[in-house]
Amino acid sequence: MYLLSVYVISLQVPRNPELPNSAQHQKEEQAKIDEAEGLSEEELEEKENLLSQGFTIWNKRDFNQFIKANEKWGRDDIENIAREVEGKTPEEVMEYSAVFWERCNELQDIEKIMAQIERGEARIQRRISIKKALDTKIGRYKAPFHQLRISYGTNKGKNYTEEEDRFLICMLHKLGFEKESVYDELRQCIRNSPQFRFDWFLKSRTAMELQRRCNTLITLIERENMELEEREKAEKKKKGPRSQSSAQKRKGEGTPDQRGGRRKKLKL
Repeated sequence: MYLLSVYVISLQVPRNPELPNSAQHQKEEQAKIDEAEGLSEEELEEKENLLSQGFTIWNKRDFNQFIKANEKWGRDDIENIAREVEGKTPEEVMEYSAVFWERCNELQDIEKIMAQIERGEARIQRRISIKKALDTKIGRYKAPFHQLRISYGTNKGKNYTEEEDRFLICMLHKLGFEKESVYDELRQCIRNSPQFRFDWFLKSRTAMELQRRCNTLITLIERENMELEEREKAEKKKKGPRSQSSAQKRKGEGTPDQRGGRRKKLKL
């Protein structure tokens, strides 16, 4: 229910030509406005009370910054969210966030807002997953810039060499995959590297092209990690029951001295 407070203004309802009875509709809507009653003293008091309880210093711009910050950092990273909302202290953002998540279902377009935030959180989880895959891959080598190998399968391609791919993955891991400017920095590292001073193909790649190649290599690494993990699980599963049964067998048989000791006791 909407309660209208009447001020000395003249609000005119515009006519919508797309409606079949636009003139009649305009007249009815105008009558609702003209006949609207002002707020009573109790309603005005309630209004002031509600306004005092709300976030009166937060405007639409602040709200949009808050939503975009949740999308970028995830709903739990209040520290970084607070940095994104201009003109608000961390305490103010923390208080606003608590009320927002408690009452967000009251918003008319909450489904759209939640979809926006959840898309951002999915990207965050994807970055975490990729960083973990790169950490696992790089961790297998003492000198990854020289030793790292990639299991291409049938997806090696013809443009990039294994030496180039090795450098891309190792440098991507070193610079930090989660950085927004990582591919621009990677491009600069290639140009500054004596290793590729005559490699015009690699030196002429754009940041977007390097990103596409790294995405392909990351997919190969994730597949390799998964296959190795499944293989290790299968080997542990095979070794587990066998080693257990062997231990039980040895325990049942006992040592030669123990068996001899039992015989002596029986003779006594």
